Amino acid sequence: MVFLVPPHERVSREVFFRSPGKGTAVLGYAFYTQATGSALVSIEERWSRSDTIDVAYFRTSQDNGRTWSAPTEKKTGEKRPEGMLRRHLRAGYVDPQTGRFIQLWDEGILPTDDPIEGMRQWNIYYSVDGKGSYQIIQHGKEFNARHPLPGIYTGKNCVMLGDVPCLPITLKDGSILLPVETTPLGPDGNLYNPTGGYTYTDVAVVHGRWKGEHLEWKMADPIKGDPERCTRGMDEATIETLADGRLILVMRGSNAKKTTLPGYRWVSYSSDGGWHWTTPKPWTYTHGDPFYSPSSCSQLLRHSNGKLFWLGNISPTNPQGNRPRYPFFVGEVDQDSGLLIRESLIKVDDRQPGESDILTLSSPYAREDRETKQIALHMSRLFALPDGWVGDAFLYRIDV
Repeated sequence: MVFLVPPHERVSREVFFRSPGKGTAVLGYAFYTQATGSALVSIEERWSRSDTIDVAYFRTSQDNGRTWSAPTEKKTGEKRPEGMLRRHLRAGYVDPQTGRFIQLWDEGILPTDDPIEGMRQWNIYYSVDGKGSYQIIQHGKEFNARHPLPGIYTGKNCVMLGDVPCLPITLKDGSILLPVETTPLGPDGNLYNPTGGYTYTDVAVVHGRWKGEHLEWKMADPIKGDPERCTRGMDEATIETLADGRLILVMRGSNAKKTTLPGYRWVSYSSDGGWHWTTPKPWTYTHGDPFYSPSSCSQLLRHSNGKLFWLGNISPTNPQGNRPRYPFFVGEVDQDSGLLIRESLIKVDDRQPGESDILTLSSPYAREDRETKQIALHMSRLFALPDGWVGDAFLYRIDV
């Protein structure tokens, strides 16, 4: 079924993957796998608890998603002597300069299979054109699988991709910039969490350059939030380029544990190709007014029409930590100021009459449809009900 989301006739939605039943919610995405053409790969992820993928399925399409192959199961959990190996599948990305398809995921061994243990165990891995499994490790003799990046020591803290829209971009010089998040260590060598929230993270940008068929990496200095203004640090960044060549990084924030603080989206800019970044500040509309946004992921999307779009949650009143994760909007970013144009906003979806207020418009990922030029947005309507999760994965089509 396809139906319009009032009052915007420019938006439609359809079920992409349906939940197999009560107790299981489904997330679903599709990525182009070549620099041109209509070849896609889709990922279906089934969840029955927070921050854990029970099982995943891959499908392929050669006709822009009109038809799909039979599903192939991808293991996301394996019992090991040290604990449970967990994988969280993330973005697929085509490097426009080489045409190579990069698939990214988080991976780590959780001693008791508690998702929070990932804050000490996650590392980032990738494959190229469906081949290999490479861990992101900084180039240099001091770095290895257990000390992959500056300040990261597996078992003490981690580096990860927060969610699917944490996509890389390719600069004109061929370097690939990937926004990641890290769990910082405090002076005592333990995880730094000054506010006592569920987690506390910094954002960093990892720079990759091709060497043969894999990438050599180097991480820029972390981008740190102010715990007095944002209680869980900086999180789940999305990156793009502005008109003057500056880079923009839009990040998830939170006011969890201190909901008298305003819940904002946060922004930082770089003028030297992503090596140094401005101190994060609340992201605003072009006329300077801030807007409320819950603790949730978002995405910047470059369109072939030259416009830069942002997709994410905007709240009418101050959120409380993660909630409410509705309504959801798409809007245009002014490419001179790097600020959001309020007049351009389109409401994509919202809680409907009679629906539970725990609705989560969850884990969005957007791409430009190469045939229709619409924004194709993958997003689930998830309900974490006390008696079991439920939720289907939807594909929204937005005329821009």
